[in-house]
Parts: sequence; structure tokens; C-alpha cells
Amino acid sequence: MSHLSERPEAPVVGVSMPHESAVLHVTGTALYTDDLVARTKDVLHAYPVQVMKAHGRITALRTGSALAVPGVVRVLTGADVPGVNDAGMKHDEPLFPDEVMFHGHAVAWVLGETLEAARLGAAAVEVELEELPSVVTLQDAIAADSFHGARPVMRTGDIDAGFADSAHVFTGEFQFSDQEHFYLETHAALAHVDEAEQVFVQSSTQHPSETQEIVAHVLGLHSHEVTVQCLRMGGGFGGKEMQPHGFAAVAALGAKLTGRPVRVRLNRTQDLTMSGKRHGFHARWKIGFDADGRIQALDATLTADGGWSLDLSEPVVARALCHIDNTYWIPNARVAGRIARTNKVSNTAFRGFGGPQGMLVIEDIMGRCAPLLGLDPAELRERNFYRPGRGQSTPYGQPVTQPERITTVWQQVQDNGGIADRKREIAAFNAAHPHTKRALAITGIKFGISFNLTAFNQAGALVLIYKDGSVLINHGGTEMGQGLHTKMLQVAATTLGIPLHKVRLAPTRTDKVPNTSATAASSGADLNGAAVKNACEQLRERLLEVAATQLGSNASDVRIVEGVARTLGSDKELAWDDLVRTAYFQRVQLSAAGFYRTEGLHWDAKTFRGSPFKYFSYGAAAAEVEVDGFTGAYRIRRVDIVHDVGDSLSPMIDIGQVEGGFVQGAGWLTLEDLRWDAGDGPNRGRLLTQAASTYKLPSFSEMPEEFHVTLLENATEEGAVYGSKAVGEPPLMLAFSVREALRQAAAAFGPGGVGVELASPATPEAVYWAIQTARQAAAARNGDARDGVATDGHTGSGPAGGRVPTDAAALSGA
Repeated sequence: MSHLSERPEAPVVGVSMPHESAVLHVTGTALYTDDLVARTKDVLHAYPVQVMKAHGRITALRTGSALAVPGVVRVLTGADVPGVNDAGMKHDEPLFPDEVMFHGHAVAWVLGETLEAARLGAAAVEVELEELPSVVTLQDAIAADSFHGARPVMRTGDIDAGFADSAHVFTGEFQFSDQEHFYLETHAALAHVDEAEQVFVQSSTQHPSETQEIVAHVLGLHSHEVTVQCLRMGGGFGGKEMQPHGFAAVAALGAKLTGRPVRVRLNRTQDLTMSGKRHGFHARWKIGFDADGRIQALDATLTADGGWSLDLSEPVVARALCHIDNTYWIPNARVAGRIARTNKVSNTAFRGFGGPQGMLVIEDIMGRCAPLLGLDPAELRERNFYRPGRGQSTPYGQPVTQPERITTVWQQVQDNGGIADRKREIAAFNAAHPHTKRALAITGIKFGISFNLTAFNQAGALVLIYKDGSVLINHGGTEMGQGLHTKMLQVAATTLGIPLHKVRLAPTRTDKVPNTSATAASSGADLNGAAVKNACEQLRERLLEVAATQLGSNASDVRIVEGVARTLGSDKELAWDDLVRTAYFQRVQLSAAGFYRTEGLHWDAKTFRGSPFKYFSYGAAAAEVEVDGFTGAYRIRRVDIVHDVGDSLSPMIDIGQVEGGFVQGAGWLTLEDLRWDAGDGPNRGRLLTQAASTYKLPSFSEMPEEFHVTLLENATEEGAVYGSKAVGEPPLMLAFSVREALRQAAAAFGPGGVGVELASPATPEAVYWAIQTARQAAAARNGDARDGVATDGHTGSGPAGGRVPTDAAALSGA
């Protein structure tokens, strides 16, 4: 076993324990960025001047009337920026734009003594606009050839030969929705400037180092003149990886110009209308199967809705391409990616980061093609799994390690859930209930862990031991509720060999650990855990030398376990506190900077080849649903999950992450339906679902009635911190099982052998249209047209769905 993976005697990792801030969360005493305002003197409040047009050139910006509003102190415009007027890393996101690029774009910010004064001041700012044509929908962007950024193409094998060898060839299109992060805490920043003109920004950010960099270049400063701290976030999900930088820069600019602390905190409507979402996608595909239902070739084009600027759209599309294979070996493939430029908010990172979109395409293909091939969907999926011993690689050339885990978790889910018996019960139920149908679907996942950009796969830590034996950890990861800090405490305590109560964790700050990567890509525990472990190992080695001198033995024979240093084969011992005190008097350094970089990664973005991932995480889920044939309404009766997290660092935290990720994925796939006004009226481009009243989030009523989560056992990951694997993003894709179960339940209203289209999100409306498609097929097969059957040629997508041919003749070219 590798040094990084090996666990010592009596480890604190692997023990189930609550989140380190759980008590603070449930008692309301946990502090978030905006809570610090009440503890800060003379704070000014910032309010955006939003322009409610989708696209236009600013011809006049008059601020005089705003300055006349009582309590207004200043109006920030582009003329006030001493450095670079840009809030993005691609330099395509002006902080104060002269061209409005989406409905609700902020063009100036008003600073007031109170939030109400700032709001009234913002309302008084006069903006004159020359309206310009706008592109709102993904379909319009494709038709207008409106694209930006890279257009990667992933190739493997010979697709022409693959299709020639295929007994069945199907083609189709699929468009699916974006998703709002809807973190509980909206974007927030609080900035002040000290007597030395040092800028200090408290920010709700997943990427403090990048926030620091953006603030510095907006202010025309060096990074060492700016410190960014993230105490904690009330959720992030990727939405606070890139998007907080501009808000932090506005606060910092205001503080620099006024000499007073400045607070930026978006209300919910502002957050929804000004911040990016998960990228919606359009896919056009062609797939070939042999006579046994094994994939021979795939040709696909994925188009992401990037919004008005690039943000992280390029790596999102890259990861989508890298995950279109999911758990299936595709010997011949050509998959192209592109980014549509639309006049909407700039879409950004969201849990899974393009992986869910790529995987959804192949799972939709498998679910639609299975009945046309005369196969049970689970059987079709299983036939195409990556298999051990065959040296199979992904379409981008990375060997698939641990492919046996794909079938292991798949089989365990079936065993745990009693799937065979329940399928028989479902068949009997469906035969007896003409207006209500049930279905059970199983889907698997294979998700690559690491940043696609190799340079991001590094982390640092600073660990301090004080004379009294207490330990303080600083690391570069941020806490957004996912339990990263809890795991880091466990890693430090395990490595030093001391009880958990001896260790405390400091807020994440750029002046403690520099040049950090975002807490993203599910890599937070892998990277920061290894860096914390490295720092603690340096300290432990120094202390072992001190202990050896005191115990009269060799350092190699000393072990520190549960806060006591002992020599192997001896009764002599030395308490941790005494050991630390002795080390101090011997002038032994009691602080250490740790570092880690992920080895074995390489990636060529131009050829789209390499091994960008350290390892793959695997999982499988079985979901049973019941659907009402009159309304399309449904409920999730039961979910069984087996998920691979290696040897868990913190099982309670990991199970919570699996549950939460699954529910968020189910929300994306079945409920969360973002809508924009695409008409030609005065509100063109307006987000219509800009509140919880119109944008439906998963709640208790959507939770499975039975929910069983099991972590894969005996799953040590070599070369990862204490044998663990990432858990943040992969579970979201387990929710594919819910969508596929809804498809199968809708199909159960019709004859066998008919593939039904299902829009995404699969809202009750979308499920109803899929049911109508199945009924229409039944009527056609029976040679009659019964009441309730759609006869207008509707193919089942409903208003929000992507249109895909549903009849076998249109789909099958062979």
C-alpha cells in the first residue's frame, strides 16, 4: 500500500462524526460573510444599477440624481476603476460594461449609508440605451451561428468502419435544461482598507486566490496587497467558483475610494438574475449497435449554452466530452463540443461541471434505444460496461482503472434492493392498474476525479503546533457545507496521532496559503488532505526525534498514538503535551508548510488526448417510481444506492453527500425548469423563474419514501489520502435512475418495443406528454384512435423539451 493511502494505528479518519460546524448551523450561531457587517463599523451598502434589456449599447449614464438621494455616498462607474475594468479570467467580463449583454446586467453600483438609500439611489440613476438584437435561446444561437471559445473534438477508432459494422443505427436530438444553484446564502462580500492601504475582503467564494487576483487587477494592485478570507459559505455548488470575483471587486473598489467598509450582498432576485447557472445543452447524435446490442460507434455534437461571456464554459464542455462514455466502452467515436453565445447570464460551474451533461446524453440514448433493440434497458447498459482484463480506454485515451467496480456496485444494488422480485411485483401491479404505472430503473456512473487543467491539481497547507500542544490548521480549501473542514481535522489528528479535540481549523485565507486552486472538481479532500498530511508528517518526524531522545530509543521505533508517544516493545511513554513542550525548549520548529501535487496526470487540450484524471469514482442507483396516467404526476417510491468513496475519511459526511447530491440531481432532471422570455416584447430575455415560487426545488415531498445508501466496502484507493475517494460531484449523476424510471413508467402505458422521448427536466407535464406518446403508439398498433390520445403529431416533448423522433422507422437506419 502506498504511503499516502496507508492508515496508522487508531486513526481518526474513517470514524463517523458530525460536521464540525453542525451545532453552529442548527443553532443559528454560525457566521457567514454578511453576518460580519453587524460587527463592522461605518459600513456602506452597495446596490446594483440593473438594466432590464437583453442587449444594448449604453449611450448615456447619468448619476447626478442618485447623488441627490439622502444617504447616497457615491456611485461607482467604469471611470472609477484604477486598474483593469474586468471581473473575469478571460478578460471578456467588464465589471462596469458599456454594453448591456443580458436582462438585468449591472452597469453601475450605488453606495449608501443604508441599503434602502442605496436602492433608491440605484433607481434614480438614468441609463440611456441603444437596443441591439439579442439571442436568447440555444436554438436561436445555433441557427444564428452564434458561438465563442474553443471547439474541441474527441476522436477514437474509426467511426465510419464502426457504423458500417453496426446492425442497428439510430439518430436523434436532445435538448436539456440548465439549473440554478439556489445556494441558501446569496453572493456576498465585505471589504475594508487598513491604515497601510492593505485591502481585506471577506468573500463567499470557492476560490479565494482567484478572487484575490481579480480584486488586485481591478484596483491596480499586486496580490500581496490584497487578502481574501472565506469563513464559510452557505452553499456554493460551483456557483461561487468564478462568479464572486466581480462582487468582491465592487466592494473593494468602494472601500478603496471611500475609506469605509463596503458590503455587497445580493437579494435572491438579484442573485437569480445576475449570476450564472448550470449550462443547458443541445445534443445531436448518431449511434450504432451490433446485433447483440453492443455499441460500435458514436458520432455526436454537444452544444452548451455559455451565456454572454466564456467564464468556465470551455472546461465545462471539455469535461462533458470526457464523460459522454460514462460506464460504456465505445470503440469508435467522434464527439464535438461548442459553446453558444447568448444574451443571458454567463453560465458557470455547477456540481459535476459538464460531466452530468455528457453522461445524460449517453444515458438518454441507452434508455431510448433499448426498447427498439428489444432489450431491457438494464440489460443493454450491462452489455456495454467497461470490462476488466481487456485493456479498454476512454475515447480520450485514458485507461479505465478498476472497471470491475462498475459491475460490483451494479450487482450490489440489485442484491440490496431485491430488484428481481420487485420487478415481478411491478409487472403485476401494472397489469392490474390501467391508469397508474410503476417502473424501476438502474443506472451506473463513472466519474473522473481531478481538474482537467493539470496545473490546478496542487494544494498547500500551513500547520502550527503551539507550546500547550494545541494544533491549528490552515489549508487552501473552502467550506461550503460539504464537510471538507471536518475531514481535514480528521486527517491532521490521524497523521499527528492525537485526539481530535487537540486540533482546530482556521478560516481559509490567501495570506496563509497562497496560489490555491478552487474548491471544486470534487478534489477538495484529495488535494488539501494530502497537503495537510504532508505538513503534519514533517512535524511528526521532528517530534519523533525529540521523543526518541527522551525515551532512549531510535526515532524509527517510536509511535504516537492517541496523544501518547511510546517505544515499540517498551513501557516508556511520553504525553503529547510534554513532548511538544520539550520540543519547544529544544528549539525545534513547530510549524510546517505542506504541499501536494497530483502525480501521473497529463492532458493535451488541442488533441483532446491524455490522462486528465487521477482515478474514477463509481456508483449505481436503482429508483422505483409511480406515475399517474391522467396528470403525469409521480412519486419516487424507493431508491437504493451503492457508491464508491474508497475508504471513507468520514462516513457520516460521505453518506450525507451522496444523499444530497442525488436529490440535487433529481431536482435538475425532474423539477427545476428555468424559463426566459423569448418573445419579441419589451421583456425579451427576462428570467421568468426568478423566485422559489416559480422555480421548483426538491423538498421533503420529492424525497424517496425509502432511501438506502451504502458505501462500497474494501475499496481502498491507492495513491489517495488515507485510501479515500472524492464524493462531492459523482452522486449527482445517480439521479439518472429516476429519469429513466419515469421514462419506463410512461412507456408502460403503451405497447412494448416503443421508445418514448422524455424532456429534461421531466416535469409532470413532460411525463404526461411521454405517456401520450406511448398511448398514441398503442392506438396506432391497435388500429384505432381512442379518447385521450394525442393526434396532433406531438412527439412527446411538451413545450420545454428537445424534439427527438420517437418512431423506430425514423430512428433506425439499418
